[in-house]
Amino acid sequence: MATGAQERYDVIFVTSEMFPFSKTGGLADVLGALPPALARQGLKVGVVTPLYGRMKAEEFDPRLVSSDCHVGYPWPPITAEIYQAEYHGVTVWFVARDEYFDRRQYYNTYKGDYFDNCERFTFFSRAVVEWIKRLGKAPAVIHVNDWQSALVPVWIHYLKRSDPFWTDAKTILTIHNLAFQGRFSSRLFFDSGLPHEAWHMEGCEFWGDFNLLKSGIAHADCISTVSPSYAEEILTPEFGCGLEGILAKRAHCLHGIINGADYDVWDPAKDKFLPSCYSPQRMTGKMWCKKKLIREYYLSDMLEQRPIMGFIGRLRRQKGIDLLIDIMPQVMDLNVGVIVLGEGNLDFEARLLEMMEEYQGQLHVIVGYTEELAHRIQAGCDIFLMPSRYEPCGLTQMYALRYGTPPVATAVGGLKDTIVPYPDPEATGFTFDEPDSGLFLDAIATACALWEDRKAWEEMVMRAMTQDFRWDRSAEQYLALYRSLGLEAP
Repeated sequence: MATGAQERYDVIFVTSEMFPFSKTGGLADVLGALPPALARQGLKVGVVTPLYGRMKAEEFDPRLVSSDCHVGYPWPPITAEIYQAEYHGVTVWFVARDEYFDRRQYYNTYKGDYFDNCERFTFFSRAVVEWIKRLGKAPAVIHVNDWQSALVPVWIHYLKRSDPFWTDAKTILTIHNLAFQGRFSSRLFFDSGLPHEAWHMEGCEFWGDFNLLKSGIAHADCISTVSPSYAEEILTPEFGCGLEGILAKRAHCLHGIINGADYDVWDPAKDKFLPSCYSPQRMTGKMWCKKKLIREYYLSDMLEQRPIMGFIGRLRRQKGIDLLIDIMPQVMDLNVGVIVLGEGNLDFEARLLEMMEEYQGQLHVIVGYTEELAHRIQAGCDIFLMPSRYEPCGLTQMYALRYGTPPVATAVGGLKDTIVPYPDPEATGFTFDEPDSGLFLDAIATACALWEDRKAWEEMVMRAMTQDFRWDRSAEQYLALYRSLGLEAP
């Protein structure tokens, strides 16, 4: 029996990544912040996540609690090791199996996805179900995230028919990005151990393929996504990524809850990565952060008196980096600076690096990502760029607001829910209606024009910095959702 046996958890999260242990994007930030926020509400919370080879967990001293967690069919001899650590009032269990998780990257390389991703996360999901069973009591809610853990609700749905252990457990699937679905050959469904009756057009089958995210959507007791606007958008063909039909059938249990920002990590008043901290009451530190960026990246001294814009994100069409590339000559004509931090499409990376040579002193491109650079760019820039084609929630615009760096963003998904657009008297940033390079350029020009009106700009910066998207607010909404499913909690 596992450590902590017979202790009933209120909520157990299942996720493929969790900050600070593993991260490729916003999913990790959400899972690093929401479970502790719920623990602060008085819930007993656990998280299950893979133990990756490049995981940063040493300071939390994970200990081995099971060396023989049997995953079962279709790999009868194979077991998982389970490690356990504590993180801000949350129990975190790590599923270890080297051939699946000890790799340089989490899901892919620059050449493409790992060929065995379906097997890897089928294994992970089955290990989760087995581990929860070993805890002795099922949690009230099992909250899974994205395609990597979407099979967990499917197994539990069918296990309830024969195993009373699962009778009272409810499942929630949160969709962080509908475009990533985990779509694989039908053969892998029939190898997964799921009952064959789950293979139909309103179940796991999707145009002849095995679709893990669709499987979870079809079988979870409840579905959520990460902003109210995105919950509406994914019911349409434009944003539904082919799943708008199954989502429409389940619209009665679809909820949109905006993500929060972790102000313990993202707050310029106490940010360990900044050369000088600052707050709405004392803004001189932001000027110093900007000067430091200019010196470090050999930008022109004239940019001390002109706006610098930042872009942080994956270099993919979803994030609209191609729109920025298209208008870069016109942006440079505005006598501004641009700093880009990200990696992704090799063609976009190459084009940006070429442009950096062409616009020396105005454009700097860093291919890659580190937390430290992300914080320093947010603090040192004047304007933040988010020309996303779709954005389920977005966290970087929330960080930009707190750091006094008004965003210029497409009015989609969570961007629409979190940015008050100029010229509203309470504006905190700038939006444009659709992902069009001309509209994007117009919005940038508008932002630059307002930047020159120092009084109006400083008023916008103050409004932006005092926006409150703390996780405790989102946690209260999730708690209400759990209660609607039957959770008896504080």
